Amino acid sequence: MDLKDFTQAAERHSAQLFTQALKFTNDEDDAKDLVQETLIKGVRFCDRFDNGTNLKGWLYVIMKNTFYNNCVRAKRKSEIISDEDLTNPNLMESSTKNLGETSFAISDIMKALASIKPEYRIAFQRYFEGYKYDEIAKDLNVPLGTVKTYIHQARCELKKYLKMYR
Repeated sequence: MDLKDFTQAAERHSAQLFTQALKFTNDEDDAKDLVQETLIKGVRFCDRFDNGTNLKGWLYVIMKNTFYNNCVRAKRKSEIISDEDLTNPNLMESSTKNLGETSFAISDIMKALASIKPEYRIAFQRYFEGYKYDEIAKDLNVPLGTVKTYIHQARCELKKYLKMYR
């Protein structure tokens, strides 16, 4: 099959390839890019296509392999940390800035917790630590509804105190 005939035959399958590419990528633009890359590779390697075989299947295999290789390449790229990333002055600035902001936030949270009623604080802290309402009620020897009210009140007071962080 010559290049012109191959290109026309491959183009007839582009809509079906797009449907499959959309299943791979879940994004219309990425699917279009994948189909385009598949058709380019198909044209580039059309001399390897055996006449009489399933062209759509051959193009599908190219598309599947291209998608897989792109995923592997993207994963490797995200795992590699370059020296440039480690020496970037913006990285140093942002890390020191975040450390300062974090210490202020923690300090404000501690002050906010100290400012609320002890029964609210204790119920809220236990809830925050992962205890269930009924466990807190049993530990504090109060009804379940009271625990829910304490936790709600603690949240409301903490929101007021920490409104600057919204």
